[in-house]
Amino acid sequence: MQQDPNYGNQREEPRLTGIPVGGGIGPQDERTWSMLAHLSVLLNLITGIGGPIAALVIWLVYKDRSHRVAFHALQSLWYQVAWIVFFVLYAIVTFVLTFVTFGIAAFVLVPLAFILGIVPFVHQCYAAYKVNQGVDYRYPIIADMVDRGQRIA
Repeated sequence: MQQDPNYGNQREEPRLTGIPVGGGIGPQDERTWSMLAHLSVLLNLITGIGGPIAALVIWLVYKDRSHRVAFHALQSLWYQVAWIVFFVLYAIVTFVLTFVTFGIAAFVLVPLAFILGIVPFVHQCYAAYKVNQGVDYRYPIIADMVDRGQRIA
């Protein structure tokens, strides 16, 4: 009987810091769910507010299973919330300026709102494309807010 060369070796296994304790998911599944978190913005076209809710649900399901999916879901959630706040403030300013200028401001601000409305959809679809290619896409300001300066592995 041959003795195992590692028998009695007290060497400790290296710890994997990027994998959560609850058991991770595969890299392809991480890319898929991260991409779906970014594409949740498309639900806003149908429901009006379904995008942030879908991103929140993805985050709740995967927050303990995958740091990468949780990061991308939170990025998507906060990015969409930021744009919703921006559009609410934009609508208030447009209303006030339209009232003050007797409708003249509406000729500029209302068409501009439609152009600005395309930006989050295009940006998040691009982010989904990059994440699906394996690149950890980071939104300006939002990504730093989500991970507080700690990049994911």
